[in-house]
Amino acid sequence: MAHVINDSCISCGACAAQCPVNAISEGDGKFEVDAATCIDCGACEAGCPVGAIVTE
Repeated sequence: MAHVINDSCISCGACAAQCPVNAISEGDGKFEVDAATCIDCGACEAGCPVGAIVTE
């Protein structure tokens, strides 16, 4: 089960820096998680300062 980034994202990039498999990239107006690459470790969720990342 992959994580998703909701509209609360402030595009700070903290989540991408925390991802051990580089599953997060800057998208159109917010960062996005590549579900096929995500290993569901939760590092991004813990690193998000605004709580914009949730389990899908």
